[in-house]
Parts: sequence; C-alpha cells; structure tokens
Amino acid sequence: MATREITQTRLFEKLTGDEDSRMCKDIPEEACDVQPENFLRHLCASLGTKLADELSSARLVLPWLLGSIGAPLWMVGLLVPIREAGALLPQLFVAGYLRQQPVRKWVWVLGGTVQALAAGCLAILAWLGKGSVGGALVLAALVLLSLARGLSSIATKDVMGKTIAKQRRGTLMGWSGSIASGVTLAAGGVLMLFDDQPGQLALAILLGIAALGWALNAAFAASIKEQPGATQGGANAWDSIKQGVFLLRRDRDFLHFNLSRALLLSSALALPYIALLGERQSGDDLGGLGILIVISGLAGLIANPIWGKRSDVSSRRVMRDAGLGAAICCGLAASLPWLPGAWSETVWPFAIVYGLLVIAHAGVRLGRKTYVVDMADSENRALYVALSNTLTGVLMLLLGALLGGLAQMMGTSWLLLVLAGFALAAAASAQRLPEVEH
Repeated sequence: MATREITQTRLFEKLTGDEDSRMCKDIPEEACDVQPENFLRHLCASLGTKLADELSSARLVLPWLLGSIGAPLWMVGLLVPIREAGALLPQLFVAGYLRQQPVRKWVWVLGGTVQALAAGCLAILAWLGKGSVGGALVLAALVLLSLARGLSSIATKDVMGKTIAKQRRGTLMGWSGSIASGVTLAAGGVLMLFDDQPGQLALAILLGIAALGWALNAAFAASIKEQPGATQGGANAWDSIKQGVFLLRRDRDFLHFNLSRALLLSSALALPYIALLGERQSGDDLGGLGILIVISGLAGLIANPIWGKRSDVSSRRVMRDAGLGAAICCGLAASLPWLPGAWSETVWPFAIVYGLLVIAHAGVRLGRKTYVVDMADSENRALYVALSNTLTGVLMLLLGALLGGLAQMMGTSWLLLVLAGFALAAAASAQRLPEVEH
C-alpha cells in the first residue's frame, strides 16, 4: 500500500510539474493528504466521459444515426441545441440542491450513471430504430443525456474545488483535454475506414462503448475521497434564481466574466461552419470528415496541456489569447473560398484552419473553466458555476438561432467575419478582467 501511494505521488508530481505534492491552496489538510490519488481518479473519470462524449457527438455520430434510421431531416437540426443547452440550462436549479449535500460526488455518480443508461438506449435505437418514431426516441434519449450531463458538470467542478488545490486544476483539465484529443484521433481513424456512412451496427457499437465510458466515469467518481463540506446556504430553484440575480448585481467581476464568456462563444459557434465549408469540398466522402477529426485530435492533444499550465498562472490571459486566436482563425476561414481553385477544391486548407481553431477553442474552454472555479470559494463555487452555465445555455440557444438565420441570409463566409468580430471583442473584454490565481 505504501509503495502504491509513493507511485501515485510521483506520477502526480510528474504530471503537474511540482516537486512537492504537499503544496496545497484553499483545500483542507485532509484533502491535501489524498490529493495525488484524487488527481489520478479525476483523470481516469475524465477519460471515461471524454471517450463517451466523442463517440456520441451531436455534431458527428448522432446525425449519422438519424440518417441511418431514416429519421426526418429537421430532427438533425435539433441535435446540437439539445446537447448543449440541455446540459447548461438546468444547472442553476441544481446548485441549491447540491449545496445541501455534505458529500457532492454522489450527484456526479448519479449523472454519470444516467448518461450511461441514455447512451445504452441510443445504442439500441441505432440497431433497431426506424423512421420518425426512432428519431423521436433518439431526441428523447438525448434530452435525458444532456440533463444528466448538466448534473455531472456542476458536481464535477464542485468536487474538484474541494479535492484539488488551486493552481493544479488547470493542469488537471489540460491533461483531461489531451485524453479527449487522443480519443478523437482514434475515432477519426476508425471513421476513415468507412467508405460511406457507417451502418447501424457500427453506430450501435460506438454508442455502446460510449455507455461504458460513462459507467467508467461514474465508477471513478465514486472512488474519489471527498471530505464532507458545509451545507449552509442551500436553496430551492426559486431561491437560486434570486441569489443568481443578486450575485450578478453585486459582483461586477463575475458579471464581467460572463460577458467575456458570452463573447467567447464565437469560437464554439464557428467550428461547425468551418467544418461545413470543408465538407462541401469532400462531399459525402467520410475520408474528408475523418481528416478533419484527426487534425482536430492532434491540435487538441498538443494544445490542452499547454493551455492548462498557462491557466494555472493566469486564466485571464489564456482567455484573451484564445480570443485573439479565434478571431484570426475565423478571418482565415472566411477567406478560404476565394483561394485559387487548386487550393479551395480540397478539404486540406479547411482542415488546417479547423485545427487551429480547435487550439484556440481549447484555450477558451480551459481558461474560462479555471477562471470561474478560481474566482469562487467553497461557499459559493457551485452557484457561480451553475449561474454562469445557465446564462451560457440561454445565450447558446439565442445565438444559435440568430446565427442560423444570418448564415442563411449572408452566407457562411460573412458569418465567420461576424464571429471574428465577436472574438476580438472577447479578447478585449478578457484583458480587463482581474487576476484570480494569486
């Protein structure tokens, strides 16, 4: 047992780049004692959920699922809004309940278990589903999956805040992002083996593996050693809304952060449009889509550990730099259709710019996640995370509908220029945020 603890400590110090695993900030002494093993358990839990996220992607796997079972085309347009907003909108209502629990990891376990069950239902539908009824059941399972994802998301961050010290969290999320990128590489390689779109059996296998990934996530979440925390301040949904409104009015820094985060949505919203430009060059050939996925995986694999370490130094500067990078990528992508035919008629220029935007988006995600966890304390962290995510969910729905209309009227290239302007504004806003790491 002692040898195992020494090995875990050494691995923890190697992953974090620290020479003393006993250096802890803002977590209790008992949590500091078991931080190395908790760090590795967080990482293994992340492996499960990242694997599952990639293999049940609403931008990649689920559209093919609806197509393979003959679902109506309009259902495809509901996948991404349900996946993203469904995970974010309920979190403010969950925060009060979570606050009442002295040990919060069981909420995380519940979320992971429900996601595993929902993914299992999707796997069955991929094998047996047909037509409109099958498509409707897929959307219903996705709603359940997204709501459970929101439950896990807020609990994960709160448990991380209780078990992993400040200036180690960004590193943890950076390594988690690298794991996700490695999984993306594997998924892209598999997809490149298919000549057309994968059949129903292949999709059922992918979604079955996703279900196992969430089961793995729940199992490692249950194994985390979490000390009971304070339960004062728990509230019902209505009280949480009132607390959230009061918080936005009282804490100007938190309001400023949410403005920056809203503008940084431009990086996420631009990704599918760049992929769409690339897909127009490769048609229905999955080889082109596989190229996009592999380059995306490589980009994330390289970028996430770097952004993670930088976030522990200054998550504000990471958000600023990532916003600038996203603006440049959007501008480059908007110009690609005007390249000479020999260049613009292949998927490669679009794939390269897509990969660069993935790098910038990784910085956006790691920067804003680290910032909101570090700016809060143990008394209000769950509320800060939940309120910020709920606001983002509302904006995702509104901006998604607005940008869809703009794309229809203006075209994809002009829309990307609009998103480049949003990203520049995000960088300027993030530059004026206060530092929270020190």
